[in-house]
Amino acid sequence: MSKFDLDTLKALRGSESRYNAQLTRLRESGIDVSCIEQAVAGAIANISENASSSFVIFGEPQSGKTEMMICLTARLLDLSHDLIIHLLNDSVQLLEQNLDRFKRSRLAPAARNFSEILDPDISLKGGKHVIFAKKNAKDLDKLLEKTHRIRRKVIIDDEADYASPNSKINRGEVTRINNLIGQLISDDGIYIGVTATPARLDLNNTFDNDNEKWVRFPAHQNYTGQEDFFPLEKKLAYRLNLLSDTQDEPRFIRESVFRFLITVAYINLFENSAEENYSMLIHTSGKREDHSTDRKTIEKIFQDLIDENSRNFASYLRQMYDQAENLFPVADAQKILSYIVTNVSRFTIIVMNSDRDKGTDFTAATNPAALYTIVIGGNIVSRGVTFQNLLSMFFTRSTKTKLQQDTYIQRARMFGSRGRYLEHFELTIPQSLYTDWHRCFVFHKLALASIVQGRGSPIWIADKRISVASGTSIERARVQFDKGEMLFALFKFDPFLDQIADDKKMRPLDKLKEIQKLVGEAAVPEYLLDYVSRIAPTGTDSIALHASQSIANYKDADQVHIDRVKGFMGTNQLKKFPKAVHHFQIFRNARGDARLLYKFQGSLQFIKNLKNGR
Repeated sequence: MSKFDLDTLKALRGSESRYNAQLTRLRESGIDVSCIEQAVAGAIANISENASSSFVIFGEPQSGKTEMMICLTARLLDLSHDLIIHLLNDSVQLLEQNLDRFKRSRLAPAARNFSEILDPDISLKGGKHVIFAKKNAKDLDKLLEKTHRIRRKVIIDDEADYASPNSKINRGEVTRINNLIGQLISDDGIYIGVTATPARLDLNNTFDNDNEKWVRFPAHQNYTGQEDFFPLEKKLAYRLNLLSDTQDEPRFIRESVFRFLITVAYINLFENSAEENYSMLIHTSGKREDHSTDRKTIEKIFQDLIDENSRNFASYLRQMYDQAENLFPVADAQKILSYIVTNVSRFTIIVMNSDRDKGTDFTAATNPAALYTIVIGGNIVSRGVTFQNLLSMFFTRSTKTKLQQDTYIQRARMFGSRGRYLEHFELTIPQSLYTDWHRCFVFHKLALASIVQGRGSPIWIADKRISVASGTSIERARVQFDKGEMLFALFKFDPFLDQIADDKKMRPLDKLKEIQKLVGEAAVPEYLLDYVSRIAPTGTDSIALHASQSIANYKDADQVHIDRVKGFMGTNQLKKFPKAVHHFQIFRNARGDARLLYKFQGSLQFIKNLKNGR
């Protein structure tokens, strides 16, 4: 018979490794945890070694940030942080979804909704606690009242660039939610913002986050994202169906629904070993009347296909037969139609709008419960919602106003683990919107590259059609506009680089590629060369590579990082290549270090936070 041993039992509490347990859980599920480990290690290093109390973790849309946050929470608990508060967008369904995922992870202690701990009899003193709350002023007020005496809280802010920044910063005022989160952090707490779109957090200086300590959460190996859906050069790996900006007729939605039905049938008949359910997302405007109109259109399509006596039954099937033969010429189109006719009644239409989530089953929408799941929504589907088995997206309307980068990057709900069926994925979208969206991601990638290199504040890019973030959230007193330049990673200067630049037989783009071979891709990014080669209105003359220049005599330049607040390249240099719109020049310091500068002469606007002086 065993003997009661209190000391041994107490020791168990101190020897828990929640983090290792979470990594084991993910590995056993076949998930590569290396990306998670990298992000968690970076965050912990910030807290433990760099004494950073406010920073951002950034990663691609739908790249698995929830699992990363579970693992980060586990690691923080292991390191004696006793109260971890997770803030989410103001949606009951989203909060419950994330809370459910945390509970199913078997993390100890189990995560709880803030409402569960408001009872005065429940004490948060002693023990460890993981609390979830919505970014809602009423809820945050109650949470603050319950926790304000607890020291060293850790705030993990999901979709941190939404609601948390102070949109009244240029008026000398503070928004209610920003103020309440600031009080939660207090003077000894830790703030970790998590988002795919960190520009607003940087330019707003939200909670004085340190942009030089930001942590990258790299995408996992099975991720399909910008490189797949918005490639610069390579052939599209999915079906892109472009509409003219005037095409907003029910016929185009109907044809897209037909292709969705056909594709689901094909995959289940000829590729899947077991039948799976799939979803189609119809992204409308934010107006509820538009949601209603689109729902009626979709409902009528299904009813006509279910009722063999409807006047459209035969013509719809004929159209689908022709489309099936066109999409899958090797497959049996009659067999595909037989599957559709047999199963078309297994559909559901789910409208997700901002009406406080009433009556909306988010689970059935995001993890399709019906064979044919149609999701209709506007702004609410654009953030924090991960759609499993999403096979088709239809954008019904373009936009006449500027695209806001953070909003449209978040709307890329097709990103994620789509590799298994990527070739069958379909995006139907107005031509001009796709073009703007494509450029939006190129600008975003260029900006993120400047973060990854860790060389001062990131540089955000905008133009006449694309804005970086809401203007009210950009702290104009500490932000510089129109420097018009980007600098990349440091490298050791070699005089041979000037010989390359001076070679009259080589094209400028080829010169840059030769320099890239010598100094590395971090110093001359491949995606930048791809972008420049695509946006070259006058061909070879559109690109200029200037001879290198020393900055030793620049008294106002940062001689170590090779940077200058007002920029390096002036009108006199630009005049040397009057036809060029893309200008490149290597700038070097007395220590032998150098950086490549890129300047675009056009409508681009470069925006940089100056709080660190460079």
